[in-house]
Amino acid sequence: MVKRDGAVTLRSGGLAKATGVSPDTIRHYEKIGVLPKASRTEAGYRLYPGSAVERVFVVQRGLRLGFTLAELAEVLKARDAGGTPCQRVYRLAKGKLEDVSADIEALKKTEKYLKQVLSDWERRMRRTQSGQPANLLHSLTGAVRGKRIADQFGRRKP
Repeated sequence: MVKRDGAVTLRSGGLAKATGVSPDTIRHYEKIGVLPKASRTEAGYRLYPGSAVERVFVVQRGLRLGFTLAELAEVLKARDAGGTPCQRVYRLAKGKLEDVSADIEALKKTEKYLKQVLSDWERRMRRTQSGQPANLLHSLTGAVRGKRIADQFGRRKP
């Protein structure tokens, strides 16, 4: 931590340590605009305001919710410019929830299909003598014949 003109500032390593991310991540965040451009010391070290700690935490929480760095950079730049991107953030979050719900449904279909496959494989294993092939993986071609694989497993992200 460095005091500069009475304000608390942090070098990239200090900001990284305070937020639990790497210095490379801090530099990347600055490069893509998630963090505003840092000022520099005479020796060339980056200096971030103390408020950058909260900013990195917001970014990390946003990533956990499914926001992309590009989305977060767009929203934060708009906010930094005096805008109120709340409607955009809300629409993005709503879309993330829809994606998660669709993924959960796809996982439920995959779970059901996998249980069916394992049940079939258990029968095959009981009928197969030790050391003989049960053709488990080969049996999957018959399981999906006549159906698209996507239909078996449900929704998949493109």
